[in-house]
Amino acid sequence: MAEREQPRREQSERRTGLVLEGGGMRGIYTAGILDVFMEAGVHFDGVIGVSAGAIHGCSFVSGQRGRSIRYYKKYCNDRRFMSFFNLITTGDIAGEDFCYHKIPEELDPYDFEAFERSGTEFYVGCSNVDTGKPEYIRLTDMRGQIDFMRASASLPYVSRTVKAGGMKLLDGGCTDSIPLRPFLKMGFKRNVVILTREKGYRKKPEHAKMARLFYPRHPAFVRALSRRHITYNRTVEWIDRLEAEGRIFVIRPREPLNIGRMEHNPEELQRVYDIGRADGKEQLEAMERWLTR
Repeated sequence: MAEREQPRREQSERRTGLVLEGGGMRGIYTAGILDVFMEAGVHFDGVIGVSAGAIHGCSFVSGQRGRSIRYYKKYCNDRRFMSFFNLITTGDIAGEDFCYHKIPEELDPYDFEAFERSGTEFYVGCSNVDTGKPEYIRLTDMRGQIDFMRASASLPYVSRTVKAGGMKLLDGGCTDSIPLRPFLKMGFKRNVVILTREKGYRKKPEHAKMARLFYPRHPAFVRALSRRHITYNRTVEWIDRLEAEGRIFVIRPREPLNIGRMEHNPEELQRVYDIGRADGKEQLEAMERWLTR
């Protein structure tokens, strides 16, 4: 019996994963790295992203090189994209119809068929507002499951909760900004992790009063928000240890990206994207060696 199970175990240990942190407009750094991966023909068995990581990760799975930087630069000044106008008029800082229907279905079409043909398992991380726990949802139908994508990127305080899959959901970064641990448990043993914060960064505590004010009926979510910095910092410290041991491969910016969470300057978006491209090219050969060793 042991001999018959060995090939299956070895196959599981070789499953490669790509873990993508979010971070608002900092995520365009990740988009630059992913475009380099696509140019080099790099493939992963699974991809999991949170917030902006999910937004850019889905274009990687569909193989649409250059799509993220193209539509971000084109629409960053369109008030339907991300603006306080949206927040005031709809309750969401990112326009639901424009961002999740108009752009992917008409203006800069997403290749839904290529996503389904890719053979890559794709997951998004969301936060369950009722339980205060993270949810990791596998998407197999990007068009039909788009609300999970929207939930993953719906920032607390400036977004309405998204009802999907019988749950009330918000930004996955509220409960698990870098979902490496669940990916390991799913069987993806060789993981590349792309971070949008520089080495040594630690998150500071958030204002607990604001959380209680906005979510008085969801005490578990309030606790998650109040402990967000603890969860994040512990995860980063754990990632640093795994990286030092050679158990994961990490790509991160060398210095703070210094870009606004609602950046409206296309040149700034291009600057951070180009940093991602440069880091991706610099790390590509070492990453490929690590993946195939």
